[in-house]
This record gives sequence, structure tokens and C-alpha cells, in this order.
Amino acid sequence: MTPVTLALLIFGVMLLLMAMRTPIAVAMFVAGSVGYLLQGGWHPYSSFLNTQAFARFASYDLSVIPLFILMGNFASQGGISKALFGFAAAVMGRFRGGLAMAAVLACAAFGAICGSSVATAATITSVALPEMRKHGYSGRLATGTLAAGGTLGILIPPSVPLVIYAILAEQNIAKLFAAAMVPGVIAMLGYMIAIAIYVRLVPGHAPEHEESPRVTLQALAGILPIAIIFLVVFVGIYSGKFTPTEGAAVGAAATFVAALLRREITWKGFKTCFYATAEASAMIFMIFLGADIMNAALAQTQVPSQLAAQVLSWGFSPVAIVAAIMLLYVILGSVMDELSMILLTIPIFFPMVIGLDFGMPKESVAIWFGIMVLMTVGFGMLAPPVGLNVYVVNSMARDVPIAESYRGVMPFLISDTLRTLLLLFFPPISLWLVKYVG
Repeated sequence: MTPVTLALLIFGVMLLLMAMRTPIAVAMFVAGSVGYLLQGGWHPYSSFLNTQAFARFASYDLSVIPLFILMGNFASQGGISKALFGFAAAVMGRFRGGLAMAAVLACAAFGAICGSSVATAATITSVALPEMRKHGYSGRLATGTLAAGGTLGILIPPSVPLVIYAILAEQNIAKLFAAAMVPGVIAMLGYMIAIAIYVRLVPGHAPEHEESPRVTLQALAGILPIAIIFLVVFVGIYSGKFTPTEGAAVGAAATFVAALLRREITWKGFKTCFYATAEASAMIFMIFLGADIMNAALAQTQVPSQLAAQVLSWGFSPVAIVAAIMLLYVILGSVMDELSMILLTIPIFFPMVIGLDFGMPKESVAIWFGIMVLMTVGFGMLAPPVGLNVYVVNSMARDVPIAESYRGVMPFLISDTLRTLLLLFFPPISLWLVKYVG
């Protein structure tokens, strides 16, 4: 069996298992195990599995993932999302489409203490969707806005996919967080502009006039704990006072205290936070292990390195190669979730990209490429036929057909496309904050 045939067999087994609705971690693990056993036999396979599992899960850097997830769960159970949306609605309600813009703002703020796209979409939807429907927003615009706004949960730091990229690419997490700040803000503003244009070009999906609640001291007091947590965590990280892992621990503890002060978290909710964190962390770590086995099996075939050499020999411009990789991510997003895509593809694509000459330092290339990957996997959270965020939001709006929700995300996909092209051709947009991180 030739190396190419074996590599295709590994991918074929993985896709077949995924089509049978096997969990992605199991699909990658089984496919990788088959490929490894065919090439090396049982003893090398068992030895690799024993040492790799310990080496992967004993990594100190991985502890940042459950801590940020726990921080987001405390925010969800503590009623913080209500305060965020209430304040955002008071600020943006005077504009046409203001409640939709407020939902985007609330998603951005909640994402800054959550790090998960799906959690952000589900949490803000539970608060914002009833208000938007009550004020006359169509199901299309309401669900499309909330699904798109949810992607800000991974675009604005902290971001679990960005942490995973940093671990795989051996890059500084704080610098990647800094690099994601400006693109995340651009994404938020782009969504708000898309809403403003849509409600004017396509009448009937938002009320002509909205009653705007006033910004009160109570509304300001409601978001004060969130602002303090954000400042403490990220100023601490960027100033070098503590590491990202320590910052995540401080953030989780501070968010728990804020939830207690709001008197909305119950004992049942407290336990739910830890159960949900354990479940999500276990899922991520199992995907890690499955991806490690599969990438090891592919590395033995030497097909990834041969593919990289072949691509480099074609003489395409570096930007064109990165653009092709981004397009592949969009296609993969139709069948895989963002974590699986990153874990499976970064070991293949990262060495290829680092070997290209972009006219800037290798560290800058690694950080910029990480931001490009993050932007593209966010695109996959919305694009059909999967669009995980669309499914999550639509499941909470049972009276809205799924086709309407997909129509609702189209203006935001246009915004995503324009933003991705902007960041692709102008890397300094992503990199200018990085120089201020020690």
C-alpha cells in the first residue's frame, strides 16, 4: 500500500465514522489507530499511546482551558448575561435595529468572559430572543443575529480555540489574545453595520421605531463587575503580572464572586457549572488525543511533508497559499467543528505556512496565521449545511424554520468574508497590539 493510499484510507475511515454519527474524537482515534497499526504494528502503537497520552494531558498549559470554561459557566449561571443585554439595549435601543445591535454587543461582552461560541450564542439567546420577538423582530433577523453574535465568543479573547492553536503552534497565548483584540472588535462593528444596512434594505424585519430604555445607574452597576473582571484578567495577563493560566483562575474566582453578589446562582447552578466544565473539558481533551494519534499516523506516511514540499514548489505567492488554506477550512467547516479542524490540520498546515516568506518575522507569521484560522473557523459556525451556532439558536426558537435562520446569517457571512479578506491582505491589523505585550 502506497503512502498516499494509506493517508486516503485514514481520512476515509474517519469520514465514514463521522457519517455514522460517531463522536469526532472517537472517529479520529480509530482512524489514526488503524493507520498506525498498519505501519508500525502493535508494540510501537501501544508504546506511543502510553507516552503520548501522559505527555499531552500532563501539560500545564492545558489547564487554562477548563478554567476559562468554568469562568464562562459561572457567568451563565450567575445572570450576568441579563445585565449585559439590558445595558446594551439601553445604549443601542434608540437606533433602528437597535435591539439586534444590542444583542451583538452583549455577545461581544459575554464572549470576553466566556471563550466559547456555542455557550455565548445559547446564553444571550435565552435573554435576547424573547425581547426581540416581543418588539417585532422577524425570526429570520433575530436568530441570524444571535447565531452570528455567538461567534464573537471565540473571536474576542479569551478564546478556547485560540488557546489550542497556541499550544499546537507553541506560541505565546497572551500575544495571540492581544492579536485577536482588534479583529474581534472589527467583527463586532461589522455585524452592527450589517444589521443597520439590512433593516434599511429589507423592510419588515425590524420595527420602524423602538422604545429605548434609559441608561440608569442600576444598569451601569449591573455591568460594573464584568468590566472589573475583564480589566483585572487581561491587564494582569498583558502586563505580565500573571500567566494566562493564572489569569484564567483569577477570572473564574472573580466571576464566581460576582455571581454570588448578584444572588442569582443556586446550589444546583453551582454544581451545574462544574459538571458542564468537566464534560466540555473531557470532550476537548479526548479530541486532543484522537488528533494526536491521527496526526502521528499521517506523519508516518510522510504525505503531509511531501504535500508541503509540493505546494511550495508550485511557486504560488504566500498570500495565495494561505487563502487556499482558508477556503479549505470553510469547506471542512461543513462537516467538522472548529476544535477538530484546528487539532487535525494545524500540525499539517502550520509548518507549511512558517516555511513561506511573508517579509516578516516567523513569530509574527505564526500569530497572524492563528488569527486567520480563528476568523475562518468562526465562519464555519454559521455556514450551511452544519453551522453549529445556527442549530443551537434555532433549537431555542422553535417557531422559526431552520431555512429562515440560514437566510438570517447571510448578511453576517458577507461581513465575515470582507473582514477575512481585510486581515488576509493587511496583517499589521492583527499584529499592532502584539508589540505592547511583554
